[in-house]
Amino acid sequence: MRIDAHQHFWIYNPASHGWINDEMAVIRKDFMPDDLMPILSRHRIDGCIAVQADESMHENELLLKLADKYSFIKGVVGWADLGSPAFNEQIPFFKQFKKLVGFRCIMQGKDDELYLKNEIFIQHVASLSKWNYTYDLLVYHHQIPSLHKFVERLTDNKLMLDHIGKPDIKQKNFQSWKENIQQLAQHPNIYCKLSGMITEADYTQWKYEDIVPYMDAIGEAFGAERICFGSDWPVCLVAASYDKMIGVVERWSSQFSTNEQDKIFGLNSIKFYNL
Repeated sequence: MRIDAHQHFWIYNPASHGWINDEMAVIRKDFMPDDLMPILSRHRIDGCIAVQADESMHENELLLKLADKYSFIKGVVGWADLGSPAFNEQIPFFKQFKKLVGFRCIMQGKDDELYLKNEIFIQHVASLSKWNYTYDLLVYHHQIPSLHKFVERLTDNKLMLDHIGKPDIKQKNFQSWKENIQQLAQHPNIYCKLSGMITEADYTQWKYEDIVPYMDAIGEAFGAERICFGSDWPVCLVAASYDKMIGVVERWSSQFSTNEQDKIFGLNSIKFYNL
């Protein structure tokens, strides 16, 4: 089974999608399952993981309703206020949704004290393991040293690094990111999504060769056993079509055996998210 481990659905709202700036105007509209379904079919992708893009219970409600309606949505990574002292009281509510596989908070660009150094937040992320929930890690490249200290506290959790840690591909800042990734990957409970790379490059002038060193570093650090393909659709459309974006990963992964490619394009996601 081939899985796209990272994509979004939304009904566009300027208030809740304020992060979509003028450079990204092409995605200032609704994106729903009927838009994605023919694209996945064209690439022989059997299912996807829908990931939150807005920190709200309304977002959860939308994604879970869509997951109930469309069988190709195999799992939902939703949002919860993991910094709230009352989080554990919400677990019985969340457990009624069979396709809710894990959670994500938007840590990128936020002060460490809000998430990465927040004791209540850390304790609640740690508690996800006993409920069989995963946690997706969304940070910018300069936050990875703080993230490393964060994950040292979470050795029992299944953790997924989104968008290869959002390196500064546009400015070709590479070495410090690579060193931090190598250190982070030493934790065997962390997987990594090959996603969100082309939108960290120059939107209009990127080329395959710009992305290769970063994919090579991820392959070296995590190995084929802990890498998952994710499109980051529709955000990827800012820089390229789905076809071109997946072509980058398929071209790079051709160096691996058929079995390893099967892991990158589906089996690892199935294992990680308990699909």
